[in-house]
Amino acid sequence: MAGLVTTLGSGAMTNSISDIKDAACILSIGSNTTTSHPVIGMRVLQAVQKGTKLIVANPREIDLVRYADLWLRHRSGTDVALLMGMMKIIVDEELADDSFIQQRCENFDAFRESLNDYPLDTVERITGVPADRIVAAARMYATNSPASLLYAMGITQHSHGTDNVIATANLAMLTGNIGKPGSGVNPLRGQNNVQGACDVGALPNVYPGYQSVADPAIREKFENAWDYRLNPAPGMVLTEIIPAAYEGKIKAIYLIGENPILSDPDASHVEEALKHLDFFVVQDIFLSETAKLADVVLPSTTFTEKEGTYTNTERRVQLSRKAINPAGSCKPDWWITRQIAQRMGGKGFDYQNPAQIMQEIARLTPSYGGISFERLEREGGLQWPCPTEEHPGTPILHTAQFTRGKGRFIPLEYKPPMELPDDEYPLILTTERDLFHFHTGTMTRKVKGLNTFRSEEFVQISPQDAESLNIMDGDMVQVTSRRGEVTARAQLTDISPVGVISMTFHFAESPTNKVTSPALDPVAKIPEFKVAAVRIKKSELVPR
Repeated sequence: MAGLVTTLGSGAMTNSISDIKDAACILSIGSNTTTSHPVIGMRVLQAVQKGTKLIVANPREIDLVRYADLWLRHRSGTDVALLMGMMKIIVDEELADDSFIQQRCENFDAFRESLNDYPLDTVERITGVPADRIVAAARMYATNSPASLLYAMGITQHSHGTDNVIATANLAMLTGNIGKPGSGVNPLRGQNNVQGACDVGALPNVYPGYQSVADPAIREKFENAWDYRLNPAPGMVLTEIIPAAYEGKIKAIYLIGENPILSDPDASHVEEALKHLDFFVVQDIFLSETAKLADVVLPSTTFTEKEGTYTNTERRVQLSRKAINPAGSCKPDWWITRQIAQRMGGKGFDYQNPAQIMQEIARLTPSYGGISFERLEREGGLQWPCPTEEHPGTPILHTAQFTRGKGRFIPLEYKPPMELPDDEYPLILTTERDLFHFHTGTMTRKVKGLNTFRSEEFVQISPQDAESLNIMDGDMVQVTSRRGEVTARAQLTDISPVGVISMTFHFAESPTNKVTSPALDPVAKIPEFKVAAVRIKKSELVPR
């Protein structure tokens, strides 16, 4: 969000999922699309079957590589160098969309000058991608229009994740691939309502609709609506909250639907931080590993047991209707939060149902202004911005002009990952997801059929690395970083390049995030999950 807001003015997917079929070229970078976003992955494969060119940029030989016209196997954490190198080729060979740049963009001269830092030999040395493949990718993307760019957490989860996102926006603007069908910069969200949570204010520096807490006029608008005096200072992000709790600066946490003991980096430190709290409340549908530490657990309902909306990765607001009655004493999240607020003397929490909450969202959030339960029931999902009841919604952003006015090109400096291999920790660990489980497994690990497909953690390691370490397929191995160690079963595979191992974070028995790096992007404060220096050895544990 930080990168796209800076360049385009809006931190959301610019196009629609259905648009993928209209692309002449797709660049998928930092996204294991068929595994992490299988429905979108299917759309990509359908487009390829119709003749769409596919470029896959990924350090690992993911499933999508089998269908790619071109695979760029760059080193982990070198995305800025790779993309800037492609853009230098596009500019040098006069493949840029000059008309689009002149009419709709700014700061291009400074950006063009910065490309001189990325000659082909330098980019090849940094990324490990042969120069001729970088040239081929640049030409393929620039000459097959419209081109759609897809990225996910392989781009964002770095200590320079914001720069990575800015680089994708630079590339799309350079080639005029913004604001038309089949084009765009399209981040694929990691959970089903991440977009919606951000839209309605689950960020520390904005109110609903990305309206800044630092803007006096905006703050006055919400003060009048809520009849409260509001703090003009931004709050903390999650990766700042946990250290503050450890240091005693935060005394209490109210956690809803999150399992940071498995999902956050340096997880042992997270657990210690939560134990330092004076009071810890967890609201969830199951007793997660984190909930077991809580002073109070508030049982909430699943999506089948409540009414509400979800906003997906393409900005589509969709209505979800209750299908079954809640189990036991479980209550909807909104109801629980309302009860707490009212008992604390809070004003403005008189909602009787989620439809009334949506009415308030529409009243205070311009992009949601025309969205209501009644309209969603009648018309189906609506894509924001949808400012009025007559507005049809917006499938494609930035069609006439960018949200910020003119798209801004931003020069970028390549920065290596914060933690690189050395003699003590000679391998890189990167994390990803498995097709059969979701996030920390709080839900999917309780499904017998899914556990039949995948019941434990694997350490994917190249046969060459395994041979040098005397590790056989199926051995239990110990992965150690500067932060801790974790044990799991080795899986020998050419999917992982030499020098890189890969794990998921779905399995509490092998809590991968005990070893991941807490290094943060300085802007977005996202952790560098994708690069951590580790060593690995055969474990003394006997395989199950």
